[in-house]
Amino acid sequence: MEGADVTEDAQPVVWSKTRRDPARRAPSVERIVETALAIADAEGLEAVSMRRVATELASGTASMYRYVANRDELLDLMIDAAQGDIALPPLTGDGRADLAALARQRRETLLRHRWLGAELTGRPALGPNALRRFDAGIAAALQLTADIGLAAQLVDTVSAYVHGTVTQEVAELRAQQRTGLSEDQWRASVGPYLRDALATGAYPALARRLHEAEDPTDAERFEFGLACVLEGVSRAARSPR
Repeated sequence: MEGADVTEDAQPVVWSKTRRDPARRAPSVERIVETALAIADAEGLEAVSMRRVATELASGTASMYRYVANRDELLDLMIDAAQGDIALPPLTGDGRADLAALARQRRETLLRHRWLGAELTGRPALGPNALRRFDAGIAAALQLTADIGLAAQLVDTVSAYVHGTVTQEVAELRAQQRTGLSEDQWRASVGPYLRDALATGAYPALARRLHEAEDPTDAERFEFGLACVLEGVSRAARSPR
């Protein structure tokens, strides 16, 4: 990264470490990460601990530390593995279509691993799968503009849209788990309140929305928004800076 201060005594990042071969009957690093992913997907990231993973693998916790240093290192490995379990779509030469395909792949990944989005909001993950995704996005955007800086901004814009919409989808799914109410059941529960509020006439635009417009599915909402974002991205790529 430009401007990074790399010192001679800097520790190697998790993805560049040399991994020892597992001892006989010991779980491999890949198996450790796979098990941790299964726990996080089923129960949430907070359920993942070195002890819990060791229990699932019928392995001693101490022996796991010989291959994965700590939970933070395990999390880094999980984040990158999760980003690589759905293949990236091949580039077709159509920048807009390729950015759309990458956006859909990203949405699918984030919905499959509902804990992942929150872990990608800070500093970027730099494992090999993440680097491949970054590279594919920039390569797609470079089909719209030769300006590498602008291409990176176009990718960031599409990524922000994907993360924002998926965050809303995941929040709804978690609300259903927390309350035990489906979206339809929740709407029925707040229906009387909304009817009384709209009857006051204080919210005429909202009343029209609720009475006249149909609710799109999550996929339909995502595709509509994606088309709007890509239209803006395409125009920005054609406009002189």
